[in-house]
This record gives sequence, C-alpha cells and structure tokens, in this order.
Amino acid sequence: MVYINGNTNGNGGDHHYLQVEVLMENFMNGFAGQENQARAAMKAVMGDDKYTFFFDKFLEYYFTEADAKFLASMGFNCIRIAINYRHFEDDMNPRVLKTSGFKHLDRVVDLCAANGIYTVIDLHSLPGGQNMDWHSDNNTNQALFWLWEILADHFRDNTWVAGYNPMNEPADVEHERLQAFYVRIEAAIRAVDPHHILFLDGNSFGYDFSHFKKPLPNCVYSCHDYSVYGFPAAPELYSGTQQQVEYHERTFRRKADFMLETKTPIWNSEFGPTYSTPKDGDNWETVNDARYQVLKLQLDINRRHNASYNIGVMGIVYPAAESPLLKLLAPFLAKKKASSADGWGFDETPVKHVFGPLEDWFNQFAPSLEKKYPPTWKTKKHVLRQVRGLLLSEELAKEYGQYFDGLSYDELDAVARSWHFDSCVQRKKLVAIMSEDALSTKQQ
Repeated sequence: MVYINGNTNGNGGDHHYLQVEVLMENFMNGFAGQENQARAAMKAVMGDDKYTFFFDKFLEYYFTEADAKFLASMGFNCIRIAINYRHFEDDMNPRVLKTSGFKHLDRVVDLCAANGIYTVIDLHSLPGGQNMDWHSDNNTNQALFWLWEILADHFRDNTWVAGYNPMNEPADVEHERLQAFYVRIEAAIRAVDPHHILFLDGNSFGYDFSHFKKPLPNCVYSCHDYSVYGFPAAPELYSGTQQQVEYHERTFRRKADFMLETKTPIWNSEFGPTYSTPKDGDNWETVNDARYQVLKLQLDINRRHNASYNIGVMGIVYPAAESPLLKLLAPFLAKKKASSADGWGFDETPVKHVFGPLEDWFNQFAPSLEKKYPPTWKTKKHVLRQVRGLLLSEELAKEYGQYFDGLSYDELDAVARSWHFDSCVQRKKLVAIMSEDALSTKQQ
C-alpha cells in the first residue's frame, strides 16, 4: 500500500498528477449549467436506449489505453479520477448501490495500473452538494458516508490506488463542520480500509486551512492554487514582473502554510491556466505564451516547496475543430460564449455592459453581498452564479439537449468518439512543459 509519513514532507515532490474526470463540467463538455440538467435534457429527446448507449460510449472513449500510455510517456505517475456520485446512487433511490458505476472506474484504474500509473479516487460531486458551485451537480441532502465505505471496500486491496479524495472543494461558512466531517469520514473509511491515504481539501474551495488543527494520520492535505493570470479575467497580461512573481509566491504560501507548519506533504491538487483559441482574438497566441509562463512559475513554486501537483484538465488534449462533436454544437457553443454562460474560464467582455450596472445596483442596495461567503467571490461572482450560472444556464441546458434529437446510433458514436485520444489534438507547448518538469523530477 502507499503511505505518507505525517511528520515529514515525504517524497511528495516526486509525484506528478493529472486529472481525469468521470463526470461532466460545462466548460469542458460544452453544455450549460449542471451535468444533471444537461443529461435530463438529452434523455428527454434521445430516449432511454440511445441515452444509455451514448454515455457508455462517451465514457469508453474519454479514457483509453492510448491516454494511459501517453500520460506515462510524459512522466506522470498518478492521476486523480474525479467522479460524480450519481454513477453510484440515484437520488430517487438513495443508499442503494448502482454497481454499474464501477464499470468505467475500474477500467480506468486498471488501464493506469498496467502503465505504471497510480490513481486517486476523487468524489468531485457529492450527495447534498459540498459547495454552491456548478461542479457539485446536486440539490439533495443525503449522507455520503455509506458511499465512501463502499468505494473504500471496493479498492481496499488495490495497490495501484494511491488513496481517496473524499470531498472536492468543500465550502463551509462555519468552518468547524468541515473539521467534524473529516474526523467522521476518516473513521468510516478506516473501518473498512485502514491502508490507503486520504487526501483532504482545504475549506472554501481548497484554499483556507486557517481552522485546521492537528493533522489526521496517514492523510495528505490538498490546496487548489489557480492563478488569476491564467484566465480571461486577469488584471493584466502576465509578464514576469517582480510584483507578479511575489503575488504567486504569497498566494501559494497562504494556502500551504498549514502543511509547511505541520511538516505534512503538500498536494496542489488543482492549478493551471486555461488557453485561448483563434476565436478569442488576433492576440490569442500572445495570451497563451503569457499563460505558459504562469504555468512555469507555478511549477517552479511547487518544486521549491516539494509539493506534488495535479495539473487538472486544462487542455493537454482537446477535441479537434472538425470533430463531429464541435460541428454539432457549434451554434450552441457560440451562444454560450456570447452570453458568458460558463462559470469557469469565461470572458465577460460580451456581457459586461449588462452585468456591470447590475453589480453596481446590488452594491448600492445590498453592499453586504461583497462580503458574503465565500470571501473570494465578491458581488461579481454571486451575480454570475445566480443569474448566468443558474437561471440562464438552466434554460440553455434544455436547448443543448435538442442538438442530440434524432441522431442515429452511428452518429451518437461518432460524437462520443470525438473525445477519443486518437481523435483529439495535442497542445504541443503544454505537453512539452509538463513532460519536461515531470521527467526531470523523476531523474533527480
């Protein structure tokens, strides 16, 4: 089994992770709103048989032997598999295991093991919702302990599973409830699997450890360290000024102080920029070059602090422009871009003239919204989430489903195959940067 010594920094810096998602997020998969809304809209027009066929093929093509070999060749030795609880439990039939959920999860774990890659099971969307954002994908309130007991029992003897990430990006305004939850979930998992590492996220979307106290045994604490300079909302283009470099160092230290003080391993389990395309303007290559420099800086910070990292899903490979998927969804994706519907990596320029005055209106009549939890959101993000992320996206999700209406099984297979490694395009500069860092660390 894989253990972490809780009193040292271990060999954390020797582990390089990539994230693979067995759940859907709007900014990656093209829909609007939450996954369950998009699935419901698709099922309404496709019917049960085609719906089941499409998503089985989607998951089959999304990660294959070719992906595992490619990641191993880049020097990655572990991936974080983000899963949605809905693969294992139905809200209308809680606490009854859907064994079909293990079909593709086991397949990915086995493919990685065959290529010398460990896996971390990340419950990215939890029953009841661990935070108020789109990737929680739920609006019910059922306990999740039983599910983790089942997952831990299923993988307890699998030595290629490095551990479990029980909750992605928790958001507890009281802070203390999260601490109590971690104590309870650690005991529940250890009762059936005393061996595997637990990877525990910080509060408030993975950046706040201010209320964490004594580390739990054989646990690794996980921060998320996205840089504002890696997104369209950056205050300026990154150019490597002393002020910008110090900003990144300062924000990382704030998130990692608990681990540094307690001499426990650091796992930076989500970071990395998004990248522009020719559709984003004539300077898209200049923007991307600046974001690659942000990535290099963050890799250097990770290395200097002996932090393991997970680069997330920021486009090492992506569907080709001429793929059946992007051809099918081209009008819808254009509408999403024009309305800035996504809550992640969006460019608000097309809607700033609408939402700027609305944010000012809220600040005039409800100035306390600027300090509403979570503290990093401010009025802008709360308005985005409520208006575009919920109200607008709920309606757009229905429209998304209509694009799949009337497609044959062969056409559905072709759309799903757009995600197959052999059908995707590699982002060469990103591959080179990540591979160089991973392979050079392996050789040390």
